[in-house]
Amino acid sequence: MSLLEPSPLLLSLLLRQAEAAPSPEEAASPSEPAGFFSRLRPEGGVDVYYGHNFNRPADAANFIPGTGTSFKRDDEVAINLASLGLYVDPKPVGLKVLLGFGTGADVVHAAEPEGVATGPDLWRFVQQASLTYATGKLTLEAGIYPSHIGLESFQSQLNWTYTRSWMGELSPYYQTGLKAAWAFDDTWSAQLHVLNGWQTIGDNNHGLALGSQVAHAGKKLSASFNTFIGEEGAEGDEGLRLFADVVATYAVTESFRLAATADLGTQRVPGAERAWWYAAGLNARVQLAPPVALTARVEAYRDADGLMTGETQTLTEGTLTLEVRPADALVLKLEARHDRSTAAVFASHETMADGAPVPKDSETLVVLGATAWF
Repeated sequence: MSLLEPSPLLLSLLLRQAEAAPSPEEAASPSEPAGFFSRLRPEGGVDVYYGHNFNRPADAANFIPGTGTSFKRDDEVAINLASLGLYVDPKPVGLKVLLGFGTGADVVHAAEPEGVATGPDLWRFVQQASLTYATGKLTLEAGIYPSHIGLESFQSQLNWTYTRSWMGELSPYYQTGLKAAWAFDDTWSAQLHVLNGWQTIGDNNHGLALGSQVAHAGKKLSASFNTFIGEEGAEGDEGLRLFADVVATYAVTESFRLAATADLGTQRVPGAERAWWYAAGLNARVQLAPPVALTARVEAYRDADGLMTGETQTLTEGTLTLEVRPADALVLKLEARHDRSTAAVFASHETMADGAPVPKDSETLVVLGATAWF
């Protein structure tokens, strides 16, 4: 699912710290703003993984269909995300273009609606492409940009764990539209979004969606309340989706942090009763030493009518992650994870007559991920 943007809460805090520090150009000439091209900066990174699924899935695919934006392929060294782009800090006009390649990029765009001049093949490599205008307390952004919903980011280095939660996988990582953000003061802010839809660049109907956020970023407690309302049915079908998401992080001590998140969603289904889904998760992170941290996560995701996962089920997972940062721009994560469902949805080593894997109700994963960025 989709820490504020793109994480979303974590990245907002990182950006706020970065923006507070003057650039070399500003320090040298505080009364003269830097030119547009002098503010142009490259950015990118490589996220590589190798892991093992004890189910030994016959199709080498971890997680359930449509998910797996980290560690999708079993028993092979693979690129989860290799990204490269350009960024211009909005003073007052900025932009960001970021292209991404890899198994995670392939999964995240798989549900793009097919149509004239749109579809997963067209947008597969676009991670972000947006223009920004900032004046005073108001910031406007238009294009393809990270989602305002959820705890986790699509970029592995911004998350406490390596693999994503079910809440992260089943809510937007990115969105397309227009965002207006207003900073009331140093701690309180709000956002309003006009969107094409739920993690889509193209749209499968003529109905736009609305998103909102109210956020507080304090020294100890940071929290956000995020919403989405929009037509998600195919053209001609009613499918109004209502969704609410709460994210909170709390610094118990300088070395011990907690993060909690909860989701509630419902959507009208043509010819059937309204579908519901809800979820909750808790993360605990301990900084054992300056370069070493340990994170534990537990989560439950109830898809009461099978709308989000294709099966009526309850997904649960527990994850333990050891993180080591040997350098400022390099993070290594060794992770063990166990998933269980009330339905048989995970691939196994055995196959059916048509060659498809026999489904199981659980999977256990061990993965080593390495991410470097600039």
